[in-house]
Amino acid sequence: AKKGKLVNKKIILNLAKELTIPIEVGGGIRTYSEVEELINHGVSRVILGTAALEDEKFISAVIKDFGDKIAVGVDCKKGYICTKGWLEESDVHYIDFCKRMESIGVKNVILTDISKDGTLEGTNISMVKQLKSYVSINITASGGVRDYYDIKKLKDLDIYGVIIGKALYSGNVELKKAIELCN
Repeated sequence: AKKGKLVNKKIILNLAKELTIPIEVGGGIRTYSEVEELINHGVSRVILGTAALEDEKFISAVIKDFGDKIAVGVDCKKGYICTKGWLEESDVHYIDFCKRMESIGVKNVILTDISKDGTLEGTNISMVKQLKSYVSINITASGGVRDYYDIKKLKDLDIYGVIIGKALYSGNVELKKAIELCN
């Protein structure tokens, strides 16, 4: 994402070919041809962030052609969208952005409070809750998940999903138990 291009395409395409689990890919994807190639080679979902904010014609075209195989990454700091690998802050509020994405036809957004990501401080439940009151699209929460309590709070909001990173690596959460909790 920071380089503005898909730098690990060969590895990603090999993984998509070899694995039987769904693969989602995001970071640096800026062109229609990259989206098309990833999906045509078995990637289940492509996550667009910077390109979704900067090029509404592009996001409209890929949504029209690939539907729910596209998700939009909504990376926020203090409520405002950040782009280019979180390096640039915009003046676009995450709720306004998500409402616009919903009107275009986006079915899934991945909401990340980047100030929480990788911190194990707990997820920003109020941000997720607020967004849910404004849009009816699927919301995947990301950033700061600490433990099963965070997962349970998100489950109680009846959102689409949650991304867990450091909580898995640190041993705070076991994937099997997290999945059981969500079922």
